[in-house]
Amino acid sequence: MLADVTSFLFYAFSTLLIGAALAVITSKNPVHAVFFLIVAFFNAAGLFVLLGAEYVAMTLVIVYVGAVAVLFLFVVMMLNINFEKLRAGFIQSLPVGILMAVILFAELGGLLYVSLSKAAPHAEATVPIPDAAHISNAQAIGFVLYTHYMAVFELSGVILLVAMIGAIVLTHRQRTGVKRQNISKQLQRRAEDGITLVPVKSGEGA
Repeated sequence: MLADVTSFLFYAFSTLLIGAALAVITSKNPVHAVFFLIVAFFNAAGLFVLLGAEYVAMTLVIVYVGAVAVLFLFVVMMLNINFEKLRAGFIQSLPVGILMAVILFAELGGLLYVSLSKAAPHAEATVPIPDAAHISNAQAIGFVLYTHYMAVFELSGVILLVAMIGAIVLTHRQRTGVKRQNISKQLQRRAEDGITLVPVKSGEGA
């Protein structure tokens, strides 16, 4: 009975994940695309839970849904990108896009072939897998992440920092017709600068 429920959940999460992923790349509205991306992340987290990787599932929800996807949503809403202008050069960029897609699928196919043929070197030779009965999921991931892959982990943090700075720079641009504060000028303002005494003659207006 448990196997039937697990199989049903697997196919349900997989179907929703594939549908949401297709909706991300086919949606014309970028805000809707970000929402479909969040749905895809949630379903991918469900698949990780079924695989017994609950730590990876919670990390996917907290980091990607709670931070990255929300950042995408705010950037898309604040940039006010002219998508009509971007779509104008779609035909010219189509051959390059097709070439990159072919290369990507060739790499994924090669990895899948090596994985199925079991020709890949055993991970036990370099990174021994701890016994699941004596160590938790989070401890096992932390042991591998902060020892053998420490440099890669720090490099990913630097890349995320650069992406965050780039998003701030893109959204922080000068807009015409918008009044901006001059903090230095405001601090240097004196009381005499805020009052102007105009001599008014008797019987005449100012």
